[in-house]
Amino acid sequence: MNNKKIKIEFFDNDGIKHTIALEGSISREKISKILDYVELMGGTYSSEKPSLPQEDNKFEKVKRLLLYNFSDKIFVSKDVQKAYFEFYGENLSLSTVSTYLSRLADRNFLIKTGSSGEWRYALSKNNMIKEMKSFP
Repeated sequence: MNNKKIKIEFFDNDGIKHTIALEGSISREKISKILDYVELMGGTYSSEKPSLPQEDNKFEKVKRLLLYNFSDKIFVSKDVQKAYFEFYGENLSLSTVSTYLSRLADRNFLIKTGSSGEWRYALSKNNMIKEMKSFP
């Protein structure tokens, strides 16, 4: 079972903090309803261009790196590890890269082929288009 989790926090015009957490089957429609609530309560959401917090965690950095550097390539974990260091100037262990790639494949963001120790990845075209629209 593939459970998804999302947590949204915002402050309304009166300075009251609102926290909304969803877990389970999350659809675009449900997210849209939540964002409507945020707007109704006077949060910072604008229907013109949602202002989503910029994720600085390593997982999001890897995801962004894949979108911009590997969108038309077949790659392996070592390729991503090298590109991560070159782009961010930070070391990321090969086991961490492999774990992140496996998670992204489980979420259908990547296509995973091969066998253990020889995994090859490519971006899933349908999900790539959706994700590109969500990045600033």
